[in-house]
Amino acid sequence: MKPVTAIGFLGSTLDAGKFDSGRWNKWRPSVSICMQEDLRIDRFILLHGTQHRRLAGIVAGDIADVSPETEVVPHPLDFDDAWDFEEVYGKLLDFARDFPFDPDAHDYLIHITTGTHVAQICLFLLTEARYLPGKLLQTQPQRGAPQPVGTWGVIDLDLSRYDSIATRFAAASAESASFLKSGIETRNPRFNRMIEEIEQVAMRSRAPILLMGPTGAGKSQLARKIYELKKLRHQVNGPFVEVNCATLKGDSAMSALFGHRRGAFTGAVQDRPGLLRSADNGLLFLDEIGELGLDEQAMILRAIEEGRFLPVGSDSEARSDFQLIAGTNRNLVEQVRDGRFRDDLFARLNLWTFALPGLADRREDIEPNLDYELERFAEREGSRVTFNKEARDLYLRFAEGADAAWPGNFRDLAASVTRMATLSTTGRIDGDAVGFEIARLRAIWNADGEQADALDRVLSSDRRAAIDPFDRVQLAFVIATCRAARSLSEAGRSLFAVSRDLRKSTNDADRLRKYLAKFGLEWADIKTRLGAP
Repeated sequence: MKPVTAIGFLGSTLDAGKFDSGRWNKWRPSVSICMQEDLRIDRFILLHGTQHRRLAGIVAGDIADVSPETEVVPHPLDFDDAWDFEEVYGKLLDFARDFPFDPDAHDYLIHITTGTHVAQICLFLLTEARYLPGKLLQTQPQRGAPQPVGTWGVIDLDLSRYDSIATRFAAASAESASFLKSGIETRNPRFNRMIEEIEQVAMRSRAPILLMGPTGAGKSQLARKIYELKKLRHQVNGPFVEVNCATLKGDSAMSALFGHRRGAFTGAVQDRPGLLRSADNGLLFLDEIGELGLDEQAMILRAIEEGRFLPVGSDSEARSDFQLIAGTNRNLVEQVRDGRFRDDLFARLNLWTFALPGLADRREDIEPNLDYELERFAEREGSRVTFNKEARDLYLRFAEGADAAWPGNFRDLAASVTRMATLSTTGRIDGDAVGFEIARLRAIWNADGEQADALDRVLSSDRRAAIDPFDRVQLAFVIATCRAARSLSEAGRSLFAVSRDLRKSTNDADRLRKYLAKFGLEWADIKTRLGAP
């Protein structure tokens, strides 16, 4: 057996008393530790204030009488205020760092029966954090007739040793992981392991988290669920602030992120707090962080590390205490190499990096996500829609098959379910509705590269970023149809062929013109910029 070292405070009240022969009828916790038949203490580090030096000497002498093999090492430790948590914890931390612990050669017991309640709490915390590499030791007097020995017990803070606690901890961890997945019973092993790791990081760290993955992989939704979980656990009490960095361009980016003072520039008619200050005590999600300029990146880095930043036009710094989650669909390593992303910011973000797989890499998760999207539709629209069995099987065969590209990932799936549910007015999605949707998806995906290029050519990056992905897919299809048509009327007839018979007015050209106007586009813009296919 390894030698055992006990560490504990001298009890200025419990260890004191009349020091005559009657003291051996009194339970004194520091002495009783060394009187146990089934506990051997080879060394006792007795912490005490200098004003209690005489009492420490008496207790050390009594321990020598009852346990000659125990070496008592008095260790003076003074506090200006023994009830000041900051002072007590700080001085005990210094003690722990200076003490020559050797867990391979010695066992350590941390006695928490004596000392003020603050000291006992600090010993517990330092032991839990492994600054004191031992187990907690508790002693107490026996009931009945007065006697000095009492009883003792050890608390091992390794929760895995306690079956009932370990079971409850595992259940709570699984519940948190399920919360991060919005309750979806996902089946992909790699994704499930990643979510379990994210749950542990989110609960135990305030360091930045970097979520990488293609557009539509669920970065934004996961960031919000992390925030909601942390709020449920009372780890944040501020707001969730989400920023799409792709929409922050030019001089307005600094103002939007860091705020400005009135008069800082033309149009600054009043103070603006900025998004970082709005996220104080909460969580800031910077989506598409790779789109930020280098100047903004430098200020973000300082805000992360120091919690300070300088609003535009201000002489004094602002403060904000927030946790950062960053999202990107870009390869930041390449951007660092090309000088488009700061290496020091990437190093700061890269502590906890998680790559979310796209839907095509999680085909076994399509079915549970299909049910999830139907539930979302019911909550959103107040109308429940289901598949008949044949239609469901048909859709899943297509969706899980190798030919289904899912370039927009879960946004593609959400849009697909929404379209089928909306067009199924009877509340049942049948085989015809599924067949029509499969044809639509194939047409969209087959022209995906061309349509994406077309969007780039007719819309600026700012305007593209301001369009929801759901609308972006539909708009790309409309633009491709317009490009292939000889006239606005022909394009309208092609796009609205199914619904024409249900409307009083059949002016498809006017309907298409109004649709394009929602995005600031005209027929002439498309034909001029794209030409014939």
